[in-house]
Amino acid sequence: MSVHWAEPVWLSLRLAGISTVILLILCVPLAWALARSKSRWQPIAEAFLTLPLVLPPTVLGFYLLLLLGPNGPFAPLHLVFSFWGLVVGSVIFSLPFVLRPIQGAFEAIPQSLLECAASLGAGPWQRFTALAIPMAKRGIFSAAILGFAHTMGEFGVVLMIGGNIAGKTRVISVAIFDAVERLDYATAHILSFGLLGFSFLILVMLSLLNRQKVHR
Repeated sequence: MSVHWAEPVWLSLRLAGISTVILLILCVPLAWALARSKSRWQPIAEAFLTLPLVLPPTVLGFYLLLLLGPNGPFAPLHLVFSFWGLVVGSVIFSLPFVLRPIQGAFEAIPQSLLECAASLGAGPWQRFTALAIPMAKRGIFSAAILGFAHTMGEFGVVLMIGGNIAGKTRVISVAIFDAVERLDYATAHILSFGLLGFSFLILVMLSLLNRQKVHR
């Protein structure tokens, strides 16, 4: 077996973990702002932020390659064909998968509760941290799981930005593609079955979370 299966697994877990943390830091306040915004520009902002949901990964990867590549404005950062380039691509591509569930959880909070907290002297920051986040914690947790899983299985964007460099950018999905190209079906089976099992467990966890939310 010319490619050790543990290496892309560890790289994918590291990528998914870092990307998920960054996504939560970005998406929690952003989702709150979108959920409470009454601006006429909100639909345009939401469409822009959720564009990766419908955009082919290769299209997004191509434009990121132009931005991050040698002739792009972010060329000095040297992100193309690097692990941190994968992080940038994964965060952008997985952003709507984390943003939308959190926004939905915030929108489900009754406006009367927020108004009551405000009448008792709670400022915007207090309402956000002490009321909104605790009430939306299931949605935030579900979004984190979904973002992690989505990053683990991403192929198009990471291949175009990172290529196929062993120990650096060869994540699970790229390793499967590489193994099939070399007719190394043993490695492809191990990685594919592991990713299949992981995806199934993620769906079970999300289903259990949704059932708990319904029965509360």
